[in-house]
This record gives sequence, C-alpha cells and structure tokens, in this order.
Amino acid sequence: MRILVFGGRGALGSKLLSYCKQKEEWIIAAGFQSSSDANENVVLTNRDNFIAQSAECESQLVGLQKKLNLEPNFLDAVVCVAGGWRGGNAASDSFIQGCDDVIKQSIWSSVVAAQVASKHLKAGGLLVLSGAAAASNPTPYMMGYGMAKAAVHQLTKSLAAPKSGLPENSSVACLLINTLDTEQNRKAMPKADFSKWTSSEFIATLIHKWTIDASSREPSGSLVELKTENSKTTMNIV
Repeated sequence: MRILVFGGRGALGSKLLSYCKQKEEWIIAAGFQSSSDANENVVLTNRDNFIAQSAECESQLVGLQKKLNLEPNFLDAVVCVAGGWRGGNAASDSFIQGCDDVIKQSIWSSVVAAQVASKHLKAGGLLVLSGAAAASNPTPYMMGYGMAKAAVHQLTKSLAAPKSGLPENSSVACLLINTLDTEQNRKAMPKADFSKWTSSEFIATLIHKWTIDASSREPSGSLVELKTENSKTTMNIV
C-alpha cells in the first residue's frame, strides 16, 4: 500500500509512520521536516503562503510520480494528522494570532490533503482528516481551535458528497479525538487521568486497517469520535 501522511513528524504522525513501516507499507511523509521512517519525503517550506504551499506539495508529488514511473493516481491513502492546539477566548491578547496558527495547522493542511487526494488517490482509496471531539460543542476557552476543527468536520462531510472531486468509490473519514496520550500532553497535564486518553497506537492501527480493508471503514463522511475509558477506546459516529 502507498500512504501519504501529512504531519509525519508529530506525535501521532510519527507513530503512524513507524507502524506502517513495520507493516512494510510504502510511505510518503509530507511536512516541514523529513522523516527517516518514510520511503520518500515531501518537504514543504512555505509556512505562511497557502497557495505556494499547495503548489510546492503538488510539484514534489508529480516529480516523485515521474521519477518512480508511477500512475498519477498512485496513492491508496492520504492521511492528515498535522495540527496543533491554541487556547484563548475573544478577549485574549493572543486571540488573533492563535486563530491564525490553528487555521494554518488544521484547515490549510486538511485542504491541501483533500486536493492531493483528488489528484493522486486511487479509486476506492481513503482520505483521513483530523478533527476534534470538543469542536462538536462551544469552545469558549479555545475558540480558534474549535473553529478550525469544526471547519475540518464540514470539509469531511462535503468531500463525501457527490461531485466533491474525490476519485470514484473513495472514502473520507474524520477522527474526533478527545485527548491524545503523548509525552507532551502528560508533561502539560501531569494530574490528568491518563486512562481517559487515546493512544497513538490505537489510532495508527485503525488507520492502517481502514487502508488495507475497505470493508472495515465507517461510511464515507463519518465523524468518528474516539472515546477512551479505563484505557479502552471505543468509536462513535457523531
């Protein structure tokens, strides 16, 4: 399987890359840093110019396709786990900057991933985006983050609709994570109940399963909430 991962150097992206490497899948990591776990890397440099960033990504993918003599629709899955968190309400001094950050981290990355899927995903392929369970409700304490993730939820629904531009019989899903169990989150919230946090291993296993077995996927357009209690994760379509 050929899998493109946006955000391959993040906590979740790194786990997904290492898991897929163990399964001997062929992986492209796309982001601002390369990954040694990937077979190929698409290294982006345009952090502040959305149009240039998209063009840069497409140019490198086309170059890679031609170098390896692959068909244009050569990807079995496109996975976007790029993102970041920013807190604050409308009165916060950092409100505007925080909104700008999460728009770039979550919306830009998801939109670029969607266009890559439209051009390079195989018929019947998979696109996975990263949402947030919190964005299903008001988020006054992290307003920009909730807004950005809600936009990704809407994008997911639109991509699953007819004439969205995705290849025939492809599937799109959005993962709604409550709190991801990472070293950084444990340091930031040392008194939290870690048994309620979702492991990166669970998510990596799930995405890989969806990639190799189309029958295991949720209906296209699903917002899949991952809820963890007592270190056991269940899925719920919201």
